Amino acid sequence: MDSIRKTLTKHWFWIIVNLAALTPLFLLLWNFWNDNLGADPVAYITKKTGQSAIILLGLSLACTPINTVFGFRPALTVRKSLGLYAFMYAALHLLNFVGLDYGFNLNYILADALLKKRYMIVGLSAFLILLPLAITSTKGWMKSLGRNWKRLHKLVYAAGVLAVLHYFWLVKLIYTSKSFSYQWIMELEEALLTGI
Repeated sequence: MDSIRKTLTKHWFWIIVNLAALTPLFLLLWNFWNDNLGADPVAYITKKTGQSAIILLGLSLACTPINTVFGFRPALTVRKSLGLYAFMYAALHLLNFVGLDYGFNLNYILADALLKKRYMIVGLSAFLILLPLAITSTKGWMKSLGRNWKRLHKLVYAAGVLAVLHYFWLVKLIYTSKSFSYQWIMELEEALLTGI
């Protein structure tokens, strides 16, 4: 019992962050199990996995500045986990799009999505950047790549920019729109209040 208490005391932040990062997946599975995905389940899954991916990626990128500015070292212990969760949700987002939305029809995906919708191109680009970062996130890869590991993982910033661009283009928010800030705030508020 003492060892459990010591582990919880020492790793409380890591445990809470991991449980919080898994919450959107649990909610999605719960809603699926209870047939509560709304009138358009594919759109619901796409929205929830996409929101989860972008929020967790942003939180992952915020870990270093939080440590630097506030001296909160536990933030560094969750940076990798948050990044991997962001990749997991991005993979589910892409799988839902390719599988449920387009039925794994590559010709239809190319003709309709990739060639006509620029937000899909930047979203796919963000995912393709995150893929090698997720694969090489282990200590073995860090050792194997040496100094190149840090160079490779700096690409996460490009993935973050592309993910935000994907989101803004997707919801058709442009800076000249009068409702830009209101819509963005409402989308963010909805994402946070509904468990991402």
